[in-house]
Amino acid sequence: MNTKILVCDDEHHIRRLIVDYLKNENYDVIEAVDGDDAIDKFFDHKNIDLIILDIMMPKRDGYDVAKIIRKESEVPIIFLTALGSIQNELKGFESGGDDYIAKPFEYSVLVARVNSMLKRMNKKKSYHFNGLEVNTNEHYVKVDNEDVSLTPKEYELLLYLINNKNIALSREQILDNVWGYDYYGDERTVDTHIKQLRNKLKDKGNMVMTVRGYGYKFEVK
Repeated sequence: MNTKILVCDDEHHIRRLIVDYLKNENYDVIEAVDGDDAIDKFFDHKNIDLIILDIMMPKRDGYDVAKIIRKESEVPIIFLTALGSIQNELKGFESGGDDYIAKPFEYSVLVARVNSMLKRMNKKKSYHFNGLEVNTNEHYVKVDNEDVSLTPKEYELLLYLINNKNIALSREQILDNVWGYDYYGDERTVDTHIKQLRNKLKDKGNMVMTVRGYGYKFEVK
């Protein structure tokens, strides 16, 4: 799965330049035009890897957007703003931002910050949940210290569920984000793979919860 970046800026020409630079780095980019749109796009796509977020926007500012997203996700957030004071920078970090770039900025520097942040995040990819261990660097899954053999698609499915833990995901969302938007199969594919995944995870499979009439959720209390 390609790295997905959400870019939210109400200034069209700035947003388009950011998008072009990121696409040149082979990132998948999703655009949002204001604060409400950013929230909608984030929860629609679920598996966003990084957010570039302007602060001064219509409908809802970047601080509010970050606070809402932080209730559900630890996705890295880079703030962009023309507000260059120390107080505004501190407010950005307090709202859940991980980095802060003042306008005007060099687009090459922004891309370098994005690459650096994603590299740091990718190093920190070991998950532990009540005896279930998933390590993406060494590409293994263990249940109570015993290796579990998953197919590539079962592994992608498990990672997608984990990266969105405690969030109800529809079958359609899972299908789009794990199999891809151009996949022509139906949603029963998701059910089949969930069943196989649960069986392989043994008693840890009960963390993959069914949301009746909707989809699934990886629930960790």
